[in-house]
Amino acid sequence: MMGTFGGALEARQIDASNRKLTAEVTGEVETEDGVLVIRRIHVAMRLVAPESARETVERTHGVYAMHCPLYRTLHKAIQLSSSFELATL
Repeated sequence: MMGTFGGALEARQIDASNRKLTAEVTGEVETEDGVLVIRRIHVAMRLVAPESARETVERTHGVYAMHCPLYRTLHKAIQLSSSFELATL
């Protein structure tokens, strides 16, 4: 998901390279019939960019997921979510 978001930002002339875009991923696991099952995954992304990019980043974050192969493959089986924090230059 981070790769798709980063690519979408780059396509909009927002630099997401060289660790400007990072992510922390957390998952929630439950037991079902004695088997561990992943139920939820959240990707919390952090982007270092100018404040002037905020509107474009927000808009991009709102639409990128349905263009992400991982999200499209898993979103019906696992609750996937993401967020972003803009750390301004």
